[in-house]
Amino acid sequence: MRTSPSIVPRDDDQDIYLVMDDFGGRLGRAWRETEPDSTERETLIRDLLDGQYSNPVRIVSFNTAEGWSRDASEDIAQALRRRCELEMREPPAILEEFLERFDVRDRLQLRLRLA
Repeated sequence: MRTSPSIVPRDDDQDIYLVMDDFGGRLGRAWRETEPDSTERETLIRDLLDGQYSNPVRIVSFNTAEGWSRDASEDIAQALRRRCELEMREPPAILEEFLERFDVRDRLQLRLRLA
């Protein structure tokens, strides 16, 4: 019987980022395959900005050595916005829905100084 390659990283302690992508229509959503060397945060942000994904829906992060996993979508959306601002560029059109879905700017409450 053939076995599938493991998605568990060979290095003991590294954060892995995976993207659920929506291919639309009959293809639907799927976790994107990615090379083990392309799962770190910086590579993910660069790939998203370069248009390597169709329509990202959710991003998860995990670290098997530390024993945790979490939804990293909001953090990555913030990082994408920051990067675009620093590079003085507009986010790619394929990221519009993702950025709107995880836009924390609408949820922030401004503090008012009491006199």
